[in-house]
Amino acid sequence: MKYNFDAEYDRRGTQSVKWEFVRGDEGQPEIVFSDHCYSPERVLPMWVADMDFRSPEPVVEALRARAEHGIYGYCAPTEETHAAVVGWMERRNSWKIDPDWINYTPGVVPALNMLIRTFTKPGNKVLIQPPVYHPFYDAIENNGCELVVNPLTLEEGVYRMDFVDLEAKCSDPEVKMAILCSPHKPVGRVWTEAELERFGQICIDNDILVVADEIHGDLIHPDRVFTPFARISDRFANNSVTCTAPSKTFNLAGLLTSSIIIPNEDIRLAFEETLDANGLFGMNTFGVVALQAAYEHGEEWLQQLMEYISGNLAYLNKYMTLEIPQIDVIQPQGTYLVWLDCRKLNLGAKELGQLMYEQAGVYLDEGQIFGPEGEGFQRINIACPRSILIE
Repeated sequence: MKYNFDAEYDRRGTQSVKWEFVRGDEGQPEIVFSDHCYSPERVLPMWVADMDFRSPEPVVEALRARAEHGIYGYCAPTEETHAAVVGWMERRNSWKIDPDWINYTPGVVPALNMLIRTFTKPGNKVLIQPPVYHPFYDAIENNGCELVVNPLTLEEGVYRMDFVDLEAKCSDPEVKMAILCSPHKPVGRVWTEAELERFGQICIDNDILVVADEIHGDLIHPDRVFTPFARISDRFANNSVTCTAPSKTFNLAGLLTSSIIIPNEDIRLAFEETLDANGLFGMNTFGVVALQAAYEHGEEWLQQLMEYISGNLAYLNKYMTLEIPQIDVIQPQGTYLVWLDCRKLNLGAKELGQLMYEQAGVYLDEGQIFGPEGEGFQRINIACPRSILIE
């Protein structure tokens, strides 16, 4: 069927974090309830990774049927649930996984926290590659570990890994885990297989577990190929944990259902012990339904979505070139999030945030929340009707 991504939907009354909440006074990080985004002088929310599109119709229909059943008791994954995940990975990524490798968690961020708690001790070190998804910082620090940064380098508008620095940082025996963001957010890089091979080999050589956050792995732009880290070799598979979900792909984040894929049995059993210790069992009643429907019937919608996102990106590029040439658009190779280099405006972080929010009327993610390497940047979410982007 043909989907209409131009339609605008009023999200009031849905407890939408994106549309019904805004930052508090003076840009402080506390969140306050507000109707701000629907006033005549509205501030457009283009920050959190949440699309303004309805999910695929087969997902909506499956959820409607489940809701109408009227009984919402405990649910657990079945063979059909596992088969949906296995089939999706094989069709989309040519990665054949075993159903036994899969555990389900209420989101990737909780899984990251539990993985750090399982495979490190307080005082150990965990490596990340900033500017990077800000919950990584919290997961590491909240679990008593020390942050080790291997900053990406920006060369002619493209972010790259600094392998010399990576080798030096990984030589520290206290580094026990590396979190790989693939595709990388916020900078939008889709790592090549060669880059992933070098990254993975450095980690193996230093006995460092790789946790691959691949939640945006389905959102790949034309002429780019996504490579699951664990698919590259058995050695990489046995030294890694893959975190994925249908949430970003199909706009299902609020259903809190993620797949944690662990080929190594010893690693998997250790993680399952942590799940048990945290009292986690079963699945979200609606999340399991949505996951299965999305993976079994969502590919047509996803193809149309990425075509629409490509059109939005083309509009953004043209507008910035003609109207605001001081802002450089870092071209995303994956995701619907775009990293904007605003450093030519010569504004401090606070002034840049005020310019965007108070004067321009757009609510973006400020670059410094992704690490000090992000200062002077802003992240914009273009997964919205084009009318919103034009406004």
